Amino acid sequence: MKATIWHNPKCGTSRKTLAILENLSKVDVTVVEYLKDPPTVEKLAQLFKDAGMEPSEGLRLRGTDAEERGLPDADGETVLRAMAADPILINRPLVETEKGVRLCRPQDIVLEIL
Repeated sequence: MKATIWHNPKCGTSRKTLAILENLSKVDVTVVEYLKDPPTVEKLAQLFKDAGMEPSEGLRLRGTDAEERGLPDADGETVLRAMAADPILINRPLVETEKGVRLCRPQDIVLEIL
């Protein structure tokens, strides 16, 4: 099985999720450090749709200026554009497999799509 993780190596939850993926021999993991290689608006829209989430549910509030910018109450397109332009606004880690997408907070949620 293939899995893609949108990863921030400075995030403990992201590191723990990646460790789960790497410790399973059946998983071929692609790591995308999204702060260096941000997803497009279209990719973010697809990820949140496949996760069954609204973009605002994947918005990182802690350590960002999202609230000051009014993003928690903004429409989905505005949130997606803000995330693509400033990827620190993307909550992490997002993991995508053929079984779906999950925002893996806590990290054990990744097991739902493996």
